Amino acid sequence: MHIPASEIAYLPRVKVCGLTNLTDALAAAALGADGLGFLVGLSYPSEDQLAPEKAGSLVAALPPFVSSVMVTHRTTPEEVISLWRRVKTTSLQLQGDFPIKQIPLLRQELPGIKVVKAVHVVGEDSIEEAYRASFFTDAVLLDSRTADRLGGTGQVHDWSLSRAIVQRLAPYPVFLAGGLTPENVDLARDVVRPAGFDANTGLCQRRGRKSVAKMERFLAAAKQPYRPD
Repeated sequence: MHIPASEIAYLPRVKVCGLTNLTDALAAAALGADGLGFLVGLSYPSEDQLAPEKAGSLVAALPPFVSSVMVTHRTTPEEVISLWRRVKTTSLQLQGDFPIKQIPLLRQELPGIKVVKAVHVVGEDSIEEAYRASFFTDAVLLDSRTADRLGGTGQVHDWSLSRAIVQRLAPYPVFLAGGLTPENVDLARDVVRPAGFDANTGLCQRRGRKSVAKMERFLAAAKQPYRPD
């Protein structure tokens, strides 16, 4: 039986990012997280940054069918490839100013790896930046940034711009990050209607450690099905 696309309910995907230990990672997976993010190769000190070998040991200990994501600020193919080969995640998130036209080099050296490009929503130019990135990647992640942080800011950006990006790129998958919490994810879904959500600081009991209670509330709220416009 054919079901019209307009009647299909979509279940948002959720990534818990900034994991630093196996206890938190396994808890996130058990609560239903679709992806687990590990920060490697950042451009500034951070409480949730991991050495490549530490991240690799956590990834190797994850249960089957759990997606792992290496998040990095590195901006050259050589640096990113070298890091990934020590971590070996199923997906790669380019959080810094990695040139999108060099992404094919990553795909050539790392066949089968899903590539996500972070776009920092800071103004109208972000709409076109996300559009260009969509030609080279498997998904775009819309995030906030500050003068000294490329993510993990705990700050919400202009969701009206994020909504414009989702509409411009549809049906290409666009994920939302930046200041998401159990308290605001319902509103984020209603305003932006992304393919999924990515949360870090809003799920912490302290920086570098996750709160099981916050993860449980966030995942329960974020993974409610909805129909696209």
